[in-house]
Amino acid sequence: MADRGPDRDGLVLDQLHVPIGPVLPDWPAGLVLHTTLQGDVVQHARVEIVREHGELADFWNEPWRRAAAGESVIAGEAARRRVAAHLDSLARLLAVAGWADAALGAGRSRDDVLGGARADVVAPRVRRLARRLRRSRTLRWLTGGLGILPGAAAQAAGVTGPAWSASRSAGDVHARWQAWLDAIERSVPALDDTAPLTAVDAGPRGRRDAVGGSSALLEVLPQLVKGTELAGARLIVSSLDPDITELDHAVAEAADG
Repeated sequence: MADRGPDRDGLVLDQLHVPIGPVLPDWPAGLVLHTTLQGDVVQHARVEIVREHGELADFWNEPWRRAAAGESVIAGEAARRRVAAHLDSLARLLAVAGWADAALGAGRSRDDVLGGARADVVAPRVRRLARRLRRSRTLRWLTGGLGILPGAAAQAAGVTGPAWSASRSAGDVHARWQAWLDAIERSVPALDDTAPLTAVDAGPRGRRDAVGGSSALLEVLPQLVKGTELAGARLIVSSLDPDITELDHAVAEAADG
């Protein structure tokens, strides 16, 4: 049901309470964003997590969790999972932005990486994709200046990983997908590295604990979407791409520790 309330311009408009998710194409599984809308502008947002029955595998963080538990894990396995995770996030953001063929290309590269493609095969594909995205004026226009997360706010919330890196520059959606590309390009040369994995504290979304990583991304999300149109809010969510399966595993590891 609609009620009434003043919008940001002082007009009295209908307010609609609209939940977004959890079942939505290219949307983080298990996330519900409860929004209060006036027109198509988000006035207020609240995050809810919908958990499945039973524990879901924390797929993207698996190499780091296994290494932290004392298993022998090679650095190339972690690099492969990191690259694939960022390509997966990028593919879904591009789909939300309406760039279907680029999303398909990122998804195919993700599948190749997970399928064991060598670094010398993946590298030129990644370079072509990165060059195409960075040259796109349309993508810059769609994502620039949207969902700005300043460095101080990111630090206060415990944000780490690519979102933290992006907050030290423009801090917007554009900077966040650029940070994914940067992380992909840094990690591709290590895909075939057979040395033991030594750094086990941070996965694709940053610090793997109950207050960092996806937990911190969810904390900053409601404020970032406030005042944006629904289409922009979807892009903001995609640029953060919190992994809900990461949350319970982080709490469980903290309890075990």
